[in-house]
Amino acid sequence: MNDLPQDLIANVLSFTGPRESCRLAVVSSTFWSASLSDTVWDRFLPPDILSILSRTTNASDPDFASNKKDLFLRLCERPILIDGGRKVTN
Repeated sequence: MNDLPQDLIANVLSFTGPRESCRLAVVSSTFWSASLSDTVWDRFLPPDILSILSRTTNASDPDFASNKKDLFLRLCERPILIDGGRKVTN
């Protein structure tokens, strides 16, 4: 398993789901490294995530999310206000 490229493993993980990706991350260090890839978490985010983030003010906050996994988890934990606070993501 360690001989496989990390990009390949990350691509395979991206076809699972967030829960499965996290579960596989505890199986081995190879899966753990691959599970941190933005390739994996980009698949779990909505396709228009950049548009959504452009409509909020707190996305520019450095503590908002440092990578796609953090962004996914952040959005799961609490919705963000968009369009001047008139709408909430869920």
